[in-house]
Amino acid sequence: MIRSLLLSAALLTLLAVAGPTVAVASGGQALGAADPNPLVGQRWWTMDPKWDPRWIDTIKLNREGKVAEALTMSKLAQAPQFRWWGQWEKPLASKLRGSFQAMDQLAPGSVPLLTVHRHQGKACNPKYLAGGSVEDARYRKWIDQFAATVGSREVVIAFEPDSLGTVECLAKSRRKARLAMLAYGVDVLSKLPNATVYVEAGASDWQGVATMAKKLKAVGVHKVRGFMLNATHQDTTANNIRYGERLSRALGGKHFIVNTSHNGNGSIRRKVWINRTRNLWRIDTEWCNPVNAAAGELPTTATGHPLVDAFMWVERPGYSNGACNGGPARVGAWWRERALLLVDRAAWRDTAVPLPVEQMVNTDLFSGLLN
Repeated sequence: MIRSLLLSAALLTLLAVAGPTVAVASGGQALGAADPNPLVGQRWWTMDPKWDPRWIDTIKLNREGKVAEALTMSKLAQAPQFRWWGQWEKPLASKLRGSFQAMDQLAPGSVPLLTVHRHQGKACNPKYLAGGSVEDARYRKWIDQFAATVGSREVVIAFEPDSLGTVECLAKSRRKARLAMLAYGVDVLSKLPNATVYVEAGASDWQGVATMAKKLKAVGVHKVRGFMLNATHQDTTANNIRYGERLSRALGGKHFIVNTSHNGNGSIRRKVWINRTRNLWRIDTEWCNPVNAAAGELPTTATGHPLVDAFMWVERPGYSNGACNGGPARVGAWWRERALLLVDRAAWRDTAVPLPVEQMVNTDLFSGLLN
């Protein structure tokens, strides 16, 4: 009981940390290479206690007397990460508005991080149609509603992870339609006056620069701030920066962000045999709950690189990729043990709380949850 009370005091202390004053470039859309980084000075919000399992588990572990685990989870909870929005969020407009209202009440002046993940990507084979033209129409309607709900609010949007990297998973007859559908989404979101948008661009251990640059041009990346890398992969930050530099040159100097939520140990590559008799094989990257994963760099705009606007947590540590390597079967299910493991393996695991996350929101209003 005494240990639990002492932990509560420590958690209350770390929760009373405020980020800097908001000071961002206007809009953030289609800025040139020399324009200021629109993310600098933002205070990033993701910590609605009604849904964020990181904070919920911090509180539960504390109350259960599991002091060390609660402190570990509290470190993970402090790091701003994106909330994903897709067809599972129904009704979309009211849920999105509710999220904004919670932020305005608990941390006014903060900027929500939103991942748009509405495209269909349930299979990969020569006959996969991803819902056909009917689904394309639904997508456009969804994007329109999403944009209308965001309106003039200041937001950061990670646009459609895996959507460009998996175009080849569709039937050939559907690939141009997929690019046109994504181009519609980019165009709609590019017109939001205070949104900073980064378009999916795969990862350094995925497709070649020329292939990805062609796709990004097709969907209109020139209309928004830039692109994002490593959203669902675990390749190293250094590899992604090198890849991003080359991709940026092919796109006239576009800026980018790198997802660092799972890449503390880099990716696992393995040989997969296609035909042993003919000695045909390929190198695949393990993407489904890779066994060596560790949380990478904490979210920050202090990247030390002029083209990299930020290291951000687009993917969410602690959520399962599916029934593989011990994970829950449902994709997106919260996995407490995995979350704790990712922090335990992180290079910053021994950092004292509060963590040095300069863009963390003021979370002192969460203190009542710990009593």
